[in-house]
Amino acid sequence: MTISVCSTGSGIMNISGKQSVTEFILLSFPCSREMQILLFGVFSLTYVLTLIGNGSIICAVRLDHHLHTPMYFLLANFSFLEICYINTTVPNMLTNFLSNTKTVSFTSCFLQFYFFFSTGITETFFLSLMAFDRFLAICQPLHYPTIMTRNMCAKLVFLCWVSGFLCYAVPIYLTSQLSFCGPNIIDHFICDSGPLMALSCTSAPGIELTFSVFASLDIFITFPFILGSYTLVFRAVLRVPSAAGRKKAFSTCGSHLTVVSLFYGTLMVMYISPNSGNRVTTQKIVTLLYSVFTPLVNPLIYSLRNKEMKNALRKVQMRMKIVQNS
Repeated sequence: MTISVCSTGSGIMNISGKQSVTEFILLSFPCSREMQILLFGVFSLTYVLTLIGNGSIICAVRLDHHLHTPMYFLLANFSFLEICYINTTVPNMLTNFLSNTKTVSFTSCFLQFYFFFSTGITETFFLSLMAFDRFLAICQPLHYPTIMTRNMCAKLVFLCWVSGFLCYAVPIYLTSQLSFCGPNIIDHFICDSGPLMALSCTSAPGIELTFSVFASLDIFITFPFILGSYTLVFRAVLRVPSAAGRKKAFSTCGSHLTVVSLFYGTLMVMYISPNSGNRVTTQKIVTLLYSVFTPLVNPLIYSLRNKEMKNALRKVQMRMKIVQNS
């Protein structure tokens, strides 16, 4: 005889004497109600500014024909990726701040897990592709137009998106098939691999090793590739006779390296540094930096250090004023 009793308060269902988690509780940032409302306001502003900043870059590249080049096509795709990236974390976080139960369904939790990891890995591929593009443009200027054609650039962008969303699909699916029999409390603001694996009542060292290997390979392959590309770029730039040419190249590559440093710096603290005294707090802060802070500052870095982008953004602003006044 099968007995089915559902406890909606805890999100744990008892089926045939066995417990199965139906929802998780995301503790996010435990604090007073007043502080929760304050955090809601701060992250709401951050979210809106991120959407405006990255959306402005996409519009500028689309509307200004001077920016219809591979470099800016990659930048527009990168900005769209940043919008996707922040949408995997902040909307759910904002809902959590105002929620009394702070619950998320089992399916929603693993969907967030999948899209968070997929967009993150796609970002490392895009940063590598952008570094490769600058290497070709500066170190192989005569061959650049024939190598990085619009068709080739579109194919490489498509490859980045597909590869990023396929890398973790199988490990995340296998994780979702593990037994979760309680507790169902995640001391984080997102559904991440570490907290979820810790809640599983089934030992899965193979899946844990897969996540660790994939993360390590991604960092230790893409990061040296990016550094190597920019090292060759800076060597080539130093040989440019024109001071104006050197300044422009350094400005463009400098903005790229700033973004790379922000993103990979936080990733390395998360996955490579030894455990600190308060590991849970460290995980939250570092995850917050690379998933919320970097998508906010990236548009500022690219626009403030790029004369062509600033001019294009002014044109977009002028068009918006004309539309509003008409």
